[in-house]
Amino acid sequence: MSRFRPIDRQTDYLLPPSVQDWLPESHLARYVVDVVEGLDLSALERAYAGRGSDAYHPALLLSLLIYGYATGTHSSRKIERATYDSLAFRFIACDQHPDHDTLATFRRRFGDQFADAFVQGKR
Repeated sequence: MSRFRPIDRQTDYLLPPSVQDWLPESHLARYVVDVVEGLDLSALERAYAGRGSDAYHPALLLSLLIYGYATGTHSSRKIERATYDSLAFRFIACDQHPDHDTLATFRRRFGDQFADAFVQGKR
């Protein structure tokens, strides 16, 4: 008889797992999402022309960047990879995976407006 817990990576879940269940209520990722969703991002939303395929919401991209900065993940490529590898980044991205070019373009295009969002969050 073994004294170890069994290793079983093949058992399926009866219901699909929810990222909500795996991330503690007090996690920094939840706080970042709550703060960003409370900001007025209408200026960022209006900047999108509405052409082409649907864009990622500015709140999602901004949350990814802020959480990345807060945890020492500054590279767009590393943030993209983290949306696959890290539960917190996956939670913020709603199990979507914006590519590094999308993140870098968003950062470059709206970088000056990030300061306004941070100041707004302090009010």
